Amino acid sequence: MLSRRITKSIAIGAAALAIGGGTYGIVSATASSGSSAATTAATTARSPAATSGQPFARGGGSNARSGPAAGGSSGTVESVSASSFTLLTPAGQKVTVNEASSTAYQNGTSSSSASAITKGASVLVLGTTNGTTITASQVVVQPTNGGGSAASAAAGVVPFQRGAQSTSKQVGQIPANYSQGSGTIVSGTAANKATEAALAAYPGGVVDRVVQLSNGEYEVHNIGVNWPHHVFVNQEFKVVGAN
Repeated sequence: MLSRRITKSIAIGAAALAIGGGTYGIVSATASSGSSAATTAATTARSPAATSGQPFARGGGSNARSGPAAGGSSGTVESVSASSFTLLTPAGQKVTVNEASSTAYQNGTSSSSASAITKGASVLVLGTTNGTTITASQVVVQPTNGGGSAASAAAGVVPFQRGAQSTSKQVGQIPANYSQGSGTIVSGTAANKATEAALAAYPGGVVDRVVQLSNGEYEVHNIGVNWPHHVFVNQEFKVVGAN
């Protein structure tokens, strides 16, 4: 009788171990599957096509944007208030522009004032970009002829659409040793000139940083559109390529 009880206890213990092992296997598989799904979701969330107006950088490096940086945008003024205005880019991205006492204004090539910023005016804004908000250092009222969505479409700019897959194409010359995450964020005159050149060639987005690459050229990082996300400008501030 004692022998049978011992045998029965051993059998029950073995069954419990088998069940426990099976449960562990199921939990492990579920956890692995969940981790994979989470990784996929995180990757999607980081995609420039998944979020409008959010900074995007891969690979770390010194150009990983940790805060506001020099950039800008261009478009048509939608509304004006005492110390700010909103503009709509040719690709349909809405941008808030904050003005300061130090903001400089131009109407074409002539110095001007804040009064030149009126609803319907076509403007180029240069300053410090934080998402889709720009603190303006300079606002230039531009001629309206040849601009707008027609110019954006002619340049091949793909407007942002939530949930749409980011367009993958390359035009012009991309630096041979270029990799995302390389280079150093710049500001001042160089950033302004590179931003202005990129927006003239590919109107519609918001430049949230300008990076100088090891070969001396610039990568202008574009958000608020599905393409292009990177515009390459040479040392003479001429656009040479985009992807």
